[in-house]
Amino acid sequence: MSYLDRINAPADLKRLTPRELKTLAREIRDEVHQVTSVNGGHFASNLGSVELTLALHYVFDSPTDQIVWDVGHQGYPHKLVTGRRERFSTIRKEGGLSGFLQREESEHDAFGAGHASTSISAGFGMAMARHLQGEPGRVISVIGDGALTGGMAFEALNNAGSYNLPFLVVLNDNEMSIAPNVGAMTKYLSRVRTDERYGKAKKQIERLMKNAPKGDFFLDLSKRSLDAFKEFVYHTMIWEELGFTYLGPIDGHDIDELIETFNQVHDLEGPVMVHAVTVKGKGFEWAEDDPFKHHAAKVVSSGPSKPSPPKYQDVFGIELAKLARDDERIVAITAAMPDGTGLLQFAEEHPGRFFDVGIAEQHAVTFAAGMATRGLRPVATIYSTFLQRAYDQIVHDVCIQNLPVVFAMDRSGFVGDDGRTHHGVFDFSYLRCLPNIAIMAPKDEIELADMLKTAIDYEDGPIALRYPRGSGTGEASGRAPVALPIGRGELIREGADLTILAIGSRVLAAERAAEILAERGIQASVVNARFVKPLDEELILRLARQTGGVITVEENVAAGGFGSAVAELLAREGLHVPLHILGIPDRFFDHASQDALRKQAGIDIQDIVEAALELPVRTTSVSGD
Repeated sequence: MSYLDRINAPADLKRLTPRELKTLAREIRDEVHQVTSVNGGHFASNLGSVELTLALHYVFDSPTDQIVWDVGHQGYPHKLVTGRRERFSTIRKEGGLSGFLQREESEHDAFGAGHASTSISAGFGMAMARHLQGEPGRVISVIGDGALTGGMAFEALNNAGSYNLPFLVVLNDNEMSIAPNVGAMTKYLSRVRTDERYGKAKKQIERLMKNAPKGDFFLDLSKRSLDAFKEFVYHTMIWEELGFTYLGPIDGHDIDELIETFNQVHDLEGPVMVHAVTVKGKGFEWAEDDPFKHHAAKVVSSGPSKPSPPKYQDVFGIELAKLARDDERIVAITAAMPDGTGLLQFAEEHPGRFFDVGIAEQHAVTFAAGMATRGLRPVATIYSTFLQRAYDQIVHDVCIQNLPVVFAMDRSGFVGDDGRTHHGVFDFSYLRCLPNIAIMAPKDEIELADMLKTAIDYEDGPIALRYPRGSGTGEASGRAPVALPIGRGELIREGADLTILAIGSRVLAAERAAEILAERGIQASVVNARFVKPLDEELILRLARQTGGVITVEENVAAGGFGSAVAELLAREGLHVPLHILGIPDRFFDHASQDALRKQAGIDIQDIVEAALELPVRTTSVSGD
């Protein structure tokens, strides 16, 4: 029996020796590799957090002591040692374990998160609550150096450092987020982790303190000497200035040193920062050599695979790079996702006009707004789920000032196995209510290119373009993209019995549903709406009057989305026709395939057909009062 098979709870780790923990670390890495090779998932980041996880659970007592993991990219080893070993093979599969931390999944998941930079705020909130309630135990927030680029992390550090509470922040410093880190903090941490003078001086001072008399004078002298040396080496000890006792940097893969350091924390009062230096991809040389490439595991294919159409993100990136060749106003901005957003080609071709601002979506949006005031055409390329984090900036800094910022929202709609924290199903709703902004979504990759051209040419204010995760339809076009008329839809199919208004990923599903309905003798008009705002009011009203029944379908929440916009239009015009809105219901959806999620939500082809069959249609025209 392996050591891993013996671990059913964190308490079981305490029965192992440090040497046995090292063997367990190897077994955990092998298990993560084996499962993610089949299921996919975050890989290199989890390999880097194995010893850190084991040492935390070895010294502290979860769930009495609460461990808050930032993002969840480093949480797989934690899942394996907290009673989920037998179910680990189900991770990211429908009905299986989440790829992130979820409070309802385990009592050891103190806080759920799929977005970065939240752990210090959440952990300090827990620490303050325990203090107010008089409960024992310590709260530990584990944050990566990538997540530390997020402004929310600094807001939390500033707050936590002003209270003398037993709160531990562990900085898991691997020099990476998904892509290599950027910014001044990254440079600072690099100086800290690579400065050999500190390590040598620390050892010398420790030897002196052990041999020196124990009088207060010598202890105080040693302490002041150490503080002065820190100041000399680091210029300013930022953590100490923020009110944290700083320990480190230490080797985040040395079990003995980690355990010793965490044991020291028990004797310290107030907030503590432990700086652990780790290697992303640790244990697999090929992953260590290219942690960027192996951030997510590559699923091992069981046989030959057919070539798939290009991904939407890649089409977007290629087209943006092309447009930028002829338009020097174009600049591209990403929040630590240059690869996921398809911007690597743009960065290579136009390095002076590419900006990775780190995990800082709020800054990204206002940074874009500032550029727009100077005549540039900034394209803020941010996943739909992450753009939610910058909502105030969209309202206050872009829309109120009516600045021509382009929002390219990747991963809109259901994203599949990343689950509830990553589904981009709210953007139509949270943007449509804002004055000045235009919103559109393409039916395929050809239209994506056209809409990108449309967005760049748009002069009247901000404009948002949303497109799904995954591959396109395989449509090919040798022509250059053309700008589309703002607020104009496309009538794809004419029919006298009812109208199906679809947008984005649901247009092709609507076309297929119309074909099925035609086989049953029901002729449906199908419209590719293209725009959620402004709507093609003329086309929608004309078809509603002609057919007397309307179905809307979208891969966005039904509340406040495209269907709601159509309902508002019909009500405003006093046009009383049967209307069936197909959108995502008012609940959060867990991880599953995109097709399975669309079926769960009631927006797939068969759902459109059934909605049409239930609709009281009539072929005579109706008119509004």
